[in-house]
Amino acid sequence: MDPEEGFVAAISSCHMLWFLHVACTRKLTVDRYSDHATGVLEKDRAGKMSVTRVTLRPAMVFSGAQPTAEQLGELHEEAHEQCFIANSVKTEIVIEPR
Repeated sequence: MDPEEGFVAAISSCHMLWFLHVACTRKLTVDRYSDHATGVLEKDRAGKMSVTRVTLRPAMVFSGAQPTAEQLGELHEEAHEQCFIANSVKTEIVIEPR
């Protein structure tokens, strides 16, 4: 794994762990979670090579109570707000649930 892949994986993993935590606190059971995260490596505004954008594409399977689309959005929003890695980088992070 190269450093750029590790960077994308770290953001994805942090989001997943916070998502699972938030779902658990709301009494939701996540049976499966996968993410096809990608990163864009390009020159930033200063002309330096940088991972400028990471797109997370998480897919979850729940058992029992199923969250609504609105609740699912709230879960991702809260997970993103709590993710310390996302809070530590200048990279744009986009979440596109599947």
